[in-house]
Amino acid sequence: MRRILVVGGGYAGFYTAWKLEKKLRRDEAEIVVIDPRPYMTYQPFLPEVAAGSIEARHAAIPLRSHLKRTRLIHASVTRIHHASKTVTVLPKDGEPFELGYDIVVVTAGAVTRTFPIPGVIENAIGMKHVEEAVAIRDRLLDAFDRAAVLPPGPDRSRLLTVAFVGGGFSGVEGFGETLSLATALLKSYPELTFADLSFHLIEARNRILPEVTDEPGRWVVRALERRGAHIHLDAQLVSAEGGHLVLSTGQEFDAHTIVWTAGNGANPVVANHTDLPVTARGSVMVRADLRVGTPEAVVPDAWAAGDDAAVPDLASPIEGAITVPNAQHAVRQAKRLAKNIVATLHGEQPKDYVHHSLGVVATLGLGTGIFQWRGIVITGFLAWVMHRGYHVLAIPTWERKVRVLLIWASAVFFGQDIVSLLSVQHPRRAFAGETGDLEVADREVADRERVGSF
Repeated sequence: MRRILVVGGGYAGFYTAWKLEKKLRRDEAEIVVIDPRPYMTYQPFLPEVAAGSIEARHAAIPLRSHLKRTRLIHASVTRIHHASKTVTVLPKDGEPFELGYDIVVVTAGAVTRTFPIPGVIENAIGMKHVEEAVAIRDRLLDAFDRAAVLPPGPDRSRLLTVAFVGGGFSGVEGFGETLSLATALLKSYPELTFADLSFHLIEARNRILPEVTDEPGRWVVRALERRGAHIHLDAQLVSAEGGHLVLSTGQEFDAHTIVWTAGNGANPVVANHTDLPVTARGSVMVRADLRVGTPEAVVPDAWAAGDDAAVPDLASPIEGAITVPNAQHAVRQAKRLAKNIVATLHGEQPKDYVHHSLGVVATLGLGTGIFQWRGIVITGFLAWVMHRGYHVLAIPTWERKVRVLLIWASAVFFGQDIVSLLSVQHPRRAFAGETGDLEVADREVADRERVGSF
């Protein structure tokens, strides 16, 4: 029986395996998914997780609950050697081992792209995974608790200063949602005022949200600035040492919470540890039918989709265009990829992937958003409703859709939950202190000031 090995359990990997289960008989192929995480993260909901509008676990789709016929291996793939049709698997426990396959599907996804800026690795939090979104929320809530007992001054200001680096979709949505949460929190903290808050969005280009056209992008800037945000365009982060941010424009300020959302980088396994053909950017070279290879030559039994694949965009008027690495493409590529694998197994020809964009929609915080499809632009409350409606339909499985809707419904009547669970990130602190292990307790308390530990 053939073994179809899926490297990566994100959007593309999860949907590929899910659809293969539905389209193949049990005796046709063994499906294997390898991913270090036991769940698929629905990344468009991470800004709402950071704002407390959605429970963290509801933005994660457990693989074992939905992939009933798939063999799941929770480990990392460190090398793909297609010449021998093997991958090197590194589990969290035990020794690395080789696993063979008949067909490989590379959906490893991209990784957070960073630059050698002093202090970033030590002090910033990403926003690509659920635990990072939770840490941002808990850190903000904890900062409010600590700032409320301090007199006005630099210590209070630092605690209530938040900086997002990167003005793409995840950065703008995360920034807008956390700004909305911070503004709402003021009702519960009479000791603090709106003037105590300081939110900064730093973008190296001269505009934010490159996925929309110029005028809607300018509207987003104006909308955020009306809510008290500081938008730094044409500004690069030069240093973040000790939480002190220095910008290329000469501006400097201290920030307790620094969130890095400055784009994605090539997955190192795909870019450096495979004999499959890759582009100069480190993405797998893919044909329009999602088989690995070039228009002239196919690499047999190798497929790829998602953020780590350079998929030709046949719907674009620009010759040679590559599909944008987003969820809209990853999900649809996975569905086409599964159909194409089944077709080839049945002796049929695969079809090309073609998808015309459904438009872009973004949340800018509770009750406001922006939507654009070609020349149609919708802003404000209606766009925010469209954002929620689209994503509750897009998140896989009815179970997750219902859970998310129930959380939103409860917030209408009871508001957002403002309990910080920052302490769960250091579960031994209380135990170590109570048992007299002060060295351990002191070390974990010191970790509290290191954002990188989250």
